[in-house]
Amino acid sequence: QVQLVESGGGLVQAGGSLRLSCAASVRELSGYTMGWFRQAPGKVREYVAGIGVSGGTPYYANAVKGRFTITRDNAKNTVSLQMNSLKPEDTAVYLCAAKETWRATYEYWGEGTQVTVSS
Repeated sequence: QVQLVESGGGLVQAGGSLRLSCAASVRELSGYTMGWFRQAPGKVREYVAGIGVSGGTPYYANAVKGRFTITRDNAKNTVSLQMNSLKPEDTAVYLCAAKETWRATYEYWGEGTQVTVSS
């Protein structure tokens, strides 16, 4: 069982930055692919960014490419999402997710952290 706890959300003006962190209660994070999703009211949950066990060539949704950066620290069992040049449309609950590398879909989810970007 993997427990994920997000932190770092908040209210920021458009153009500002936030850094989200996800702490994972797992023996070895290196066995899991990690991702960040977001869900805005009335919208479908969106896959924002994902990172493999070695950290190479992360995935980014087109809407956040060039603005968001996902990183992981396997030694500290943490994953982070640096969000720059934030836009009002980035407003959502951001959720951390994890899956064993062989799984097709994410299995473990955090409760989420609210990010609100004001115009």
